[in-house]
Amino acid sequence: MENNKVINDGLHTDAGNNKPDDGSGDGLDLLRIIEEYRKKLLANTKLIQTFRSILFPIATILITLSAIVFLLYAVPAMSEITSGHRTMITSDKELKQSAAYKKQINLLAKDIQRLSRKYNAYTSGQSYIVINTTDNRFFLYRNKKLIREGFCSSGSYTMLQTEGDKRWIFKTPKGKYWIQGKTTNPVWKKPDWAFVEEGLPIPPKDDFSRYEYGVLGDYALAIGDGYMIHGTIYKRFLGMPVTHGCVRLNDEDLKIIYNTLNIGSKVYIF
Repeated sequence: MENNKVINDGLHTDAGNNKPDDGSGDGLDLLRIIEEYRKKLLANTKLIQTFRSILFPIATILITLSAIVFLLYAVPAMSEITSGHRTMITSDKELKQSAAYKKQINLLAKDIQRLSRKYNAYTSGQSYIVINTTDNRFFLYRNKKLIREGFCSSGSYTMLQTEGDKRWIFKTPKGKYWIQGKTTNPVWKKPDWAFVEEGLPIPPKDDFSRYEYGVLGDYALAIGDGYMIHGTIYKRFLGMPVTHGCVRLNDEDLKIIYNTLNIGSKVYIF
């Protein structure tokens, strides 16, 4: 009986030490797995957001470029396809035999001949000069070849008015002119506006105060109506519209122009 009791107590003691599993260990493992998964998910979300911030501008640029290419190339091509014809250079013999085609070719040939004669009349073998008052540049030609070009100064297009009704607009005349006179060491005879501009009384026509030396350079070429091509002491203003109507040049250009152009040489101003 005692042995049975000991055995039973031993069994009872073992049963007390081996408690039944309530599943708490597995639950903790599961929580750890879920937490790790959540952390990975958050990391992936941040990575996705970073990629989005980078890829979105790139995608916008690509879409814009695609739209531009489509408008520039695809739309014209599609319109050409839908129109059913394409512009092509052709050498059709039947077209060349057409009366309307021959008539058009003859008209074009006559226009070319007319323009060629007009061009030859303006650009003869004689030397001539072209003056561009917009860009304030000159172009000197000899035997239809450009031999010199550079800056000049032309009219300022400003207006000077006296207390009365008299006024002057300082502009360079435009059109076809010719050299009417050539002078070395020219003397400037000051017109009335020069005194008005300085606020001085206007002297008699032949008064000595009207004559001024050394302001027109070494050479002057008259083109009529008091207008001249001459030198200047204000070289820093070359290339600008600052004159009272004459065309000003620097010393080197003026000397070559003076020696190239003759009395009667054409002057074209535009």
